[in-house]
This record gives sequence, structure tokens and C-alpha cells, in this order.
Amino acid sequence: MPNGLTLHFDAADSAVMLIDNARGVEPQTIKLFHVCRQRGIPIFTFINKLDRPGQEPLALLAEIEEVLGLRSVPVNWPIGDGAEFRGVYDRGAREVHLFDRTHHGARRAPVRVTDLGDPELRGLLSAERVEKLSEDLELLDVAGEPMDRDRVNAGELTPVFFGSAVTNFGVELFLNAFIRMAPMPSPRQTNHGIVRPEEPEFRGFIFKIQANMDPNHRDRIAFMRVVSGRFERDMAVLNPRSGRQVRLTRPQKLFAQERVVMEEAYPGDVVGLTNPGLFAIGDTVCTGSPVRFAGIPRFLPEVFASLRNVHTNRYKQFQNGIQQLSEEGVVQLFYDTQAARREPILAAVGALQFEVVQFRLRTEYGVETVLEPMPFSHVRWVDADPAALKAVRWYPGSRLVEDTAGRPAALFDGDWVLNYIREQNPQVRFLEAPPEAVAAARAG
Repeated sequence: MPNGLTLHFDAADSAVMLIDNARGVEPQTIKLFHVCRQRGIPIFTFINKLDRPGQEPLALLAEIEEVLGLRSVPVNWPIGDGAEFRGVYDRGAREVHLFDRTHHGARRAPVRVTDLGDPELRGLLSAERVEKLSEDLELLDVAGEPMDRDRVNAGELTPVFFGSAVTNFGVELFLNAFIRMAPMPSPRQTNHGIVRPEEPEFRGFIFKIQANMDPNHRDRIAFMRVVSGRFERDMAVLNPRSGRQVRLTRPQKLFAQERVVMEEAYPGDVVGLTNPGLFAIGDTVCTGSPVRFAGIPRFLPEVFASLRNVHTNRYKQFQNGIQQLSEEGVVQLFYDTQAARREPILAAVGALQFEVVQFRLRTEYGVETVLEPMPFSHVRWVDADPAALKAVRWYPGSRLVEDTAGRPAALFDGDWVLNYIREQNPQVRFLEAPPEAVAAARAG
């Protein structure tokens, strides 16, 4: 799972978990769920593809609880599924929304019912379908979880909705409920305490950088999440990391391929900023007294590979591409301090990220590469004085490298060699993050 994907969660106040009606909870869903749980992000669940054959709704709710340890409360309930899918029943509004398959997801006007014995409902659905719906709803009322907004906001309970996204059925119901139920923009921790959304000073942070969003202009966009105050176009802000004042002249709102100039933004909004190397992931952007938000955590890499440029006449494009993709968080870069040639070592959570790097280098930078997997599975940043570092003996299965900032790190092919070298060198610290990041986390 790319670090670039998980960075989105650091700007989010809530998340939507999309579950396939037939496949249930998938491995990627589990990984993303744990990212949300680590960050305390509330989750809203949409169970999709009800117009196709799938699992029983109760079985899906049980799977969510068993696999994720997350209790659920259905906000609406499906009436049939697959070829027999007829619509959903809104439990709170006591309203039936009927699915019209012949109009590509267009729905008939909702029919309000006072109870399930309403003759109007029985005229629209078969007696068997009404009886099954009545039994399901009675079971949910007796044995199901009650809606509790505090538990939802704490990430202990997920509201569940059913529908079919491809036919647009149930999506509007979900979005309307999401707007009502999702939490307000949350406060954020800085090195000078908590920053709250209602504070007048403008503050935000960079959580993502994306290169080549417009291939014709080779641009880079830095995505900023507004935390407090009011953002205005052309305002001058400070980047405390670099100490530079920056005027934000071209703020944009991006949705798919559409770009709209933003004149203003408020807490919770995401603003796209043209980024000619001015910002890095985790940077704070602010007015008034400088503050720095807590760093954005990254997953430790588990797979490593060296990457070689095939055509030497594309060296500049290769270096630019690798650097920009690293800044995006697609992969982390390390370099062998003893190697004769300075070829990058890619580090990632999964091998798919390597394929993404090669594909983007080829299509966006015109660079062909050769990837050679390496046997390492762990990386640790090395914190030691020069004499202690020089005294370390690097046994087979380990290698001394440096990151893009020139900080020493070490690669290991397993726990045994990592623990052995650590025991042999008590004067050296082997850290899961760069030393300054560890120090900042402790200070926060």
C-alpha cells in the first residue's frame, strides 16, 4: 500500500469504506481500515453492488465486526438483492426508496409509510418481500446496535448504507446522511499546543504532492489542508521549515480533470498550490507566529530494489523523475555509501509501488529502467557519532546506506541480523524514523 495513499488520511476528518456486496471485506480494505483506526478517523460504510448477486446483508455486517473488530449500525436496509433488488428502507425516516432498473438507476419518488403494514407498500412489493423486510428490521431493532454519534466519532461504530454506485442508486441518500453526520473539522497538534478551527490566524499543512497532473506543463501541485482561520487568494504565508515567505497566487480546487481557482477556503477545505519545489510533505503554512504541525507518519518499507537507468542520455530526466516521485511519497530513496555508481535503492511497503515508479518514469519522463529486487526487509536510521558509526561491523544481510537528506541508515534482511548488530553496538541507536522526526514526536 503506497505511503502516498495513506497520506490522504492525515488530512481527513472522516473516511468512507466501500465494500463489495459479493467480495466482502478485502485485504486492501483491512490495511486502510487500520490506518483509520491508528488516526482515530470515523468510518462510514457503503455496501455496493446490491443490484448484483452477493452475500446476505447480515453476513456482511458480521464480517465487518469479525474481521475489523468494528460494530455497525445500518442506516438503511436493502429490499432484496441481485435480480430481486427492489430498493432500500430508510430506518430513521421510515421511508422506502424503490429501485427502477429500467432507467439506469433513476429512482421513483420515495413512498413514505407509517409502518410496514401500510397498504400502499404492500401494493408495491410482494407479500413475501414485505414479510422478509419486516423480519430483518425487527431483528435489527432488537439485537442491533443503536445509533450513537459519540461512538461513531470515536471510530467504534460505523453507520452502514446499501446501494449501487454504478446505477447511482442509494448514493444521494448516503451523501446527504454523510453531510449531516460527519464530524466538524478537528483541532490539530503543533509544537506550541493545539490549534483549533475557530482560531483567527490562518494555518494549514501540506499532506500530498503530485507531479505532472498536467503533462503539458510538467507542473507539481502541493495539496494543503486548512486547519484554522480563513485562506485567501494572493495571501502571503510563512513556511517555518524553510523560513521563506511565499505568496499563494494560484490556489486551485481540483476534482478529476477540472480545476477551479479558489478565492477563499476555510477549515477542512483542501487547496491545491502550484509547487515549484517550495513545499514538502508535512510542511506547515501559516500567518502570524510560526508553528509546526506534528509530522505525518509513514509506514516502514518492507521491500527494496535497486533501479538502473537504461539510457545514459536520459540521466537528467531519470534523476528528476526519481526525486519528484520520492517527494510525492510513492517510494523512499536510499543510496549505497560504498557503491561505485550512485544508483537509487527504492524502498516501499509493497512491490506494486515499484511498478508504479517504472510506469510513471516511462510515461511521464520518457525513461526506461531496470529493477533488481534486493533481499532486505527492514530499514533503520542510524543515530551515532562518526567514530561509533565507523566502528560498526556490517555483517552479511546488512548494508549501510544514506537517505536523500544524507542521513545514515541501514538495511537488514531479517530480524536476526538487525538485533545482532544492535546488541553488538550499544552506543548506536537504530531508529524507525530519522532522528529529528523521533525527537519531534517525543516533544509533541
